[in-house]
Amino acid sequence: MLVVHVFAHVKPDQVEAFRAATIENARNSVQEPGIARFDVCQQQHDPTRFVLVEVYRTPEDPGRHKETAHYQKWRDTVADMMAEPRTNVKYTNVFPDENGWG
Repeated sequence: MLVVHVFAHVKPDQVEAFRAATIENARNSVQEPGIARFDVCQQQHDPTRFVLVEVYRTPEDPGRHKETAHYQKWRDTVADMMAEPRTNVKYTNVFPDENGWG
């Protein structure tokens, strides 16, 4: 399992539009066979900051995800909403094991 945390800092006037576009992308993403989980989290003390927690079944699945129409639509839609470029950190799953992700 590959866990990716994507950090997004959004312009204050774009928060609601970013949320809507990101939730739409997440709803479609969890339908992909290679995605075990796709969470959208918003920081409590600074609502312009988000973390997307993406859990992929194989190292190849992030590339497959980026080929989907819903990801490409999201990427293009939110590009001008960013206060700064998105960043990410990749993790190796420790617990639960692969069977615990359903």
